[in-house]
Amino acid sequence: MTSAPLPRILRRSGEPEYPTFLELFFDLVYIFMFSRLAASLADNLTLRGAAQTAVLLLAAWWVWVLTAWLTDLFNPRLPIIQATVLLVMLGTLLMAIATPYAFGRYGWLFVAAYFGIHLVRDVVLIPGTRVNRPIQARSIRVFFWFGITVAPWVAGVFVDETARLVLWSLAVAVDLGSARIGWPTPRLGRTELASQIFTGVHLSERHRAIFIVALGELILNIGIRLAGSGFTAGPVATCAVAFVSAVLLFQLYFQRVQRILAPPGVATVERVRSGTSTSYTHLVMVAGVVLVSTSTSVVIDSPFGRAPVELVAVILGGPGLFLLGSVLFDAVVTARILWSRVLAIVALAVVALCALVGPDTLLRTPLTILVVANLVLLLTLVSEELAAHRRPVAATAPAR
Repeated sequence: MTSAPLPRILRRSGEPEYPTFLELFFDLVYIFMFSRLAASLADNLTLRGAAQTAVLLLAAWWVWVLTAWLTDLFNPRLPIIQATVLLVMLGTLLMAIATPYAFGRYGWLFVAAYFGIHLVRDVVLIPGTRVNRPIQARSIRVFFWFGITVAPWVAGVFVDETARLVLWSLAVAVDLGSARIGWPTPRLGRTELASQIFTGVHLSERHRAIFIVALGELILNIGIRLAGSGFTAGPVATCAVAFVSAVLLFQLYFQRVQRILAPPGVATVERVRSGTSTSYTHLVMVAGVVLVSTSTSVVIDSPFGRAPVELVAVILGGPGLFLLGSVLFDAVVTARILWSRVLAIVALAVVALCALVGPDTLLRTPLTILVVANLVLLLTLVSEELAAHRRPVAATAPAR
């Protein structure tokens, strides 16, 4: 990476690249975070509620991404890094606690925890990398951009709900967007994200872990809802269908990941060129799982009757977002379009159209729409399996 001496805080080449137990422990707090986000959206199933949930999810995701990059570049076995990760975990827990009320009386707690996390991380990393100026400059650039977004984040605490949504949307867009262009900073330039600042195996495993965590929250939600349902026919059927959804999402994700990342050359390529793109695509997939969890909660309460527009959007939007994220991920890693999943997204859109403007048939009930969404996922999985057996997987292109 550079001829400057590596400080002790950085990973050395040849060190194990798989996540440590501490990193997996850290991920557990996101079960609670995703649960709070899904529950908040279920309680406020409106366009405004969706926008608010999206902003909070983006902020929570950005904390996770920067922590994953932290343990990717720096040695996660050092006590100072471990303490930093634990403090970030505590801050994330506070963010999750504040999530249902972040656009109400606890907006201050959400913002304080969010910026406390970034402050703690940079207080550790900037002094810890002083003997290696290029590495230190990366942390300074990140700190500089959080200094810019602190204004809209804090200002949002003191205004009404609508203005808060506008200010926080702007802030989180700058947080994620500045990273995508390398955090350009006066006198320091920008970080070249195509450089060797990510290790392919570690970051790939971290992405897989957080996707499993999202599925874990879905399973937890199904269990809690079923336990409190009284085991009547509608909730039991909904929970069974939602469990099938979790299985199908798991199979669609991991079978494709194994297929495109299994060739030996891919890990080496991804080690060099994996950057923000794969993190963003996983954000879309995780958002899809959170929407599936939200729809499960709502459908369990009202499995029959005519589904309103917002419920149809959530039921079909969850699988649709997951499929979109997987298409984008595949395009990043292989430079090809996964047309089977594009067709599945189109099929979900057709189902939505039929549910909203079609004749008053069984397809308009929430539970039936959930079943049809599963059928689309199942057909996609089967078609991809059949295609994989007909031809070997071609070598993949460099990830971007």
